[in-house]
Amino acid sequence: MRRYVLTGTPGSGKTSILRCLAELGYGVVEEAATAVITRAQALGEGEPWMRTTFVDDVVDLQRQRQLETSSTSSVQVFDRSPVCTYALANYLGLPASHALTAEIERITAEEIYERQVLFVRNLGFCEPTSARRISFQQSLVFERFHEQSYRAFGYELIDIPADCLARRVATASAAIS
Repeated sequence: MRRYVLTGTPGSGKTSILRCLAELGYGVVEEAATAVITRAQALGEGEPWMRTTFVDDVVDLQRQRQLETSSTSSVQVFDRSPVCTYALANYLGLPASHALTAEIERITAEEIYERQVLFVRNLGFCEPTSARRISFQQSLVFERFHEQSYRAFGYELIDIPADCLARRVATASAAIS
């Protein structure tokens, strides 16, 4: 099975691309950080990303989803990976925790993800949500953290440029088929 990572700027349309890829028959796995945030906010926690265990909670869910995901598709696409969580920790000014470091070592040693990463570029704006409270300018900084992190870990970035959704999906699909 080939597992690809779909990553990029917050608010760049990754979820829309992922849903279209699912409609095309690819196995897909939703973003863990958004799920962690949504669950915590449902329990009344306003800013779960400020919790000291946030990064480890995301890493735990990413690992769980990767290990539990089975698909009849020979290709799976993951909305983000532990490398994204590493970029997030750096962006938040947090050290890489033991859990995060161990998970990156595991995915590297076991070659869990393909070395080509689908890097979705920004659309020129970023709409905040309850789980994404980031300005467009901040999202551009965050984009650079992601780009630097993937390159530092030896991944090749496949650009998914700003364009209409259909063209972005076609670019992603062509890269992984």
